[in-house]
Amino acid sequence: MYKLYDFLPSGNGYKVRLLLTQLQIPFELIKLNILAGETRTPEFLAKNSNGKIPLLEIDSNIFISESNAILYYLSQDTAYFAQDKYEQAQVMQWLFFEQYSHEPNIATPRFWITELKQADKYQKEIEQKRKLGYAALNVMEQHLKTHNFFVGEKYTIADIGLYAYTHVAEEGGFALTKFTAILDWLKRIKSQPKHILITDL
Repeated sequence: MYKLYDFLPSGNGYKVRLLLTQLQIPFELIKLNILAGETRTPEFLAKNSNGKIPLLEIDSNIFISESNAILYYLSQDTAYFAQDKYEQAQVMQWLFFEQYSHEPNIATPRFWITELKQADKYQKEIEQKRKLGYAALNVMEQHLKTHNFFVGEKYTIADIGLYAYTHVAEEGGFALTKFTAILDWLKRIKSQPKHILITDL
């Protein structure tokens, strides 16, 4: 059975839990508290020298780190990854966009505000992140105005990757009310079979 090392509030961990659940793959959840330094212990660093979650143990002492790499691994030969070569590249394009332009600017303010509870301390940084975060949301909005999903008009790991932090963006102070195409897309994702909430075990 797979073992998933995770921190429940993490959108990156949620991506993996959501896909595992939708694929109906059983797994053991091992909760770690990143705020208490539980990913910086010698025991965990021996598993992932980068000291981050999520981390998926697929066999004894065989691990995959980085959330989108895990999504790629799990989705191979399933309906959650495109079969067409061009669409496969599009899926990866959106996952790279998520990690480079989206997640750093949308997830980080949420972490400062909701987990660290230090909005005042990071006020200047939050303002800078919000500008870039809104730019990423605008890219998504323009695409979703003419598409139901991000690739091939079907639900794939591209949607899972972008959904994770978008659906909790308001916890980082982002107003989604003007992003009507994104809001409609969020509803479509929530209606997918075996959808779970970010805090679900």
